[in-house]
Amino acid sequence: MQDNRINYIELKAKDLEAIKKFYSSTFGWKFTDYGQDYVAFNESGLEGGFEKSEEPIVNGALVVLYHSNLEYVLETVKANGGTIVKDIFSFPGGRRFHFTDPAGNELAIWSED
Repeated sequence: MQDNRINYIELKAKDLEAIKKFYSSTFGWKFTDYGQDYVAFNESGLEGGFEKSEEPIVNGALVVLYHSNLEYVLETVKANGGTIVKDIFSFPGGRRFHFTDPAGNELAIWSED
């Protein structure tokens, strides 16, 4: 993987079974379940996942970048005017944080470590 590249797209859905059925039947995407609240997809051109959410879906997609040094890039984001909205946290497969850019767009950056 390369640093600073879009690596993953995350979407939200109220019903993960319905969303899996839709995308697999419509586009042939393949899915991997990670518990009851998350499902990853592939064979879509860019890997991503759906997070179960009861909240209203406003923006839909979360763009996720990759960086091998999460602490370094977090400080770089802050130094250049980004705002950290979710500090570094662990998830199955690695760690990540969320930030907003100066226009208010929320993105995430993850790392395997």
